[in-house]
Amino acid sequence: MKDLQRMMKEAQKMAAEMQKAQAEIAELSFEGVAAGGVVKVVATGDLHVESVAIDPSFFDGEPDDDDVETLADAVTAAVNDALDKAREAQQEAMGPMAGGLGGMGLPGL
Repeated sequence: MKDLQRMMKEAQKMAAEMQKAQAEIAELSFEGVAAGGVVKVVATGDLHVESVAIDPSFFDGEPDDDDVETLADAVTAAVNDALDKAREAQQEAMGPMAGGLGGMGLPGL
């Protein structure tokens, strides 16, 4: 019975550490870029887009339909880049803790 209590305490401690790590990552910002740095997106560690910046040099004169489509593709790429960086930071922060649950003999965790 003491082993179960010890395991439960360890699991609770790990859960608290994971929550703390998630909160710390959520406060960080990650910048994604596309189109040679002309399109920049900033996302938070909890995967929310904070801002999108587009350098005016993206357009040479009046934009046409191809320009708008290219811009949309670049914004999508920059958003995905920022979110990938945020996910990578989450995995780095959570990896050691998530791996520790399986080491405690808890199947499926």
